[in-house]
Amino acid sequence: MAVTRIAAVAAHFGADIGRALDKITGIVERLGHDGVDLLVLPDASLGGYIGDLRNPDPTTGPEAIDSDGPEIRLLCRIAGAMTICVGYAELADGVRYNAAVCLTGDGVLGRHRKVHQPAGEHLAYAAGTQFSAFDTPVGRLGMLIDYDKTFPESARTLSLDGARTIAALSAWPASVTDRASRMPNDRQALLFDLYDQARAAENQIVLASSNQTGITGNLRFLGQAKIVGPGGDILAKTWSKGGLAVADIDIDAEVDRARRVLRHLEERRVDAYHNLTIDKSGHR
Repeated sequence: MAVTRIAAVAAHFGADIGRALDKITGIVERLGHDGVDLLVLPDASLGGYIGDLRNPDPTTGPEAIDSDGPEIRLLCRIAGAMTICVGYAELADGVRYNAAVCLTGDGVLGRHRKVHQPAGEHLAYAAGTQFSAFDTPVGRLGMLIDYDKTFPESARTLSLDGARTIAALSAWPASVTDRASRMPNDRQALLFDLYDQARAAENQIVLASSNQTGITGNLRFLGQAKIVGPGGDILAKTWSKGGLAVADIDIDAEVDRARRVLRHLEERRVDAYHNLTIDKSGHR
């Protein structure tokens, strides 16, 4: 039995990248002593997130860094044997992306640029174009960022690419249009949990969901980091304040057990899904 200890972080990360690196270093050192194998940090851990989702100012947004720059190299040095997923604003050929990187002490294992963009986020970032899984010391893994997990096709694509674990990194706020008086009753808080559980259950995979906490600009982040099993069951969870969701799971054994009778990926009827490649304008 190969048990993997997974930790998903709920914490506030602001605009100061140096401070964030110090904070992450402390987290990694402590969790390394606790035997954590996979650490999933929030979206925008390096540089923070935009402060206005409806009309962001691209000239005052988070500092964007190079995907192979000194910040990423530092994280590789401190990671050691731990597999770490972390979100940041990436600058490539003069274009900014909301991005995530997965790495260990041996280097970068995989990358993702956020594909789906809500509200006015396209004013601050360009969109990514693909979902790809990759091999890691904790098994084959894929990453989603924020709004990506709203779309079943995102996690399904990663699962069909062999991912048995999905790291869902978020800077997910409470509703900006219909905010509830209590965070647990907020519409986005309910959806955040629903999407995490649905994506895990429908693909029969393990999902580690991180999120920002606190306030940036006019956004109040939900927290609610969690580990979800392949049956959609929440194995560990935080609430609206900062914390760690930690669970020990034999990923292959649990995924295989979930797929023993009902095999969602194999039992798809792709011939019946005739309109999946039609875009919003009605064109294929």
